[in-house]
Amino acid sequence: MNPFIPKHMADLAIVDRRIDEEIEKNLKKLGLRIIKTIKCNEVDDSISYHPDIVIHPVNHNTLVIAPNVFDYYKEELKDTGIKLIKGEKYLGCKYPADIAYNVGRLSGIAIHNFKYTDEVLKLHLKKENIEFINVKQGYSKCSLAIVGEDSAITSDYPMYNKLTSLGYKILLVKPGNIILKGQNYGFIGGTNGSLYNGKSIISGTLNEHPNKNEIFNFFLDNRVELIFLSKKTLLDIGTIITLNYH
Repeated sequence: MNPFIPKHMADLAIVDRRIDEEIEKNLKKLGLRIIKTIKCNEVDDSISYHPDIVIHPVNHNTLVIAPNVFDYYKEELKDTGIKLIKGEKYLGCKYPADIAYNVGRLSGIAIHNFKYTDEVLKLHLKKENIEFINVKQGYSKCSLAIVGEDSAITSDYPMYNKLTSLGYKILLVKPGNIILKGQNYGFIGGTNGSLYNGKSIISGTLNEHPNKNEIFNFFLDNRVELIFLSKKTLLDIGTIITLNYH
């Protein structure tokens, strides 16, 4: 069970408020109700609207949300039936004060630098019988593009090493060639989201990525159709968090 992959065709997406018209139009074409993020003023401006910085789906119907922005999502999601839990840790500006909820997930496991994970989130992950895989990378979700229940893409070599040693199917790609305004480059995990197990969406074209063929083929090999939301260069928009609410 990977909560970043909806059980059925997703009908709701939480996305960076700064997405352009092309991405928004293409998300709506897929029948998604769009919830745009609110700015988390306490973190760096480059990631201040990123869903995966402030929200973690513990399971398919439960989100743990940073207290900085909890009230906004409580209001926005009040009619969805999705359970919201307020995290304990308030996010701050400098790493590692901004990583408490940025936890990677694959089937049966959570991947993070657990020294800095929010305690409420850890408690609820334990209730789900999720195994903790500790890594040094604090931006674990940003660094992990979910492809399938047990497959993902990363540019973080230690994460790649750890996850492949556990039997997960991981593609290692070069860092960079992903736009994140205010930073040298963005992370691959912040570019995509899943509509369901077999269909994935990605923020832009792979044309400028040095591993474009390997990435495209990795999705194919895992029997996942890839839908491009834009003809522009890949953008790190902090994961498109997709859910079922009907």
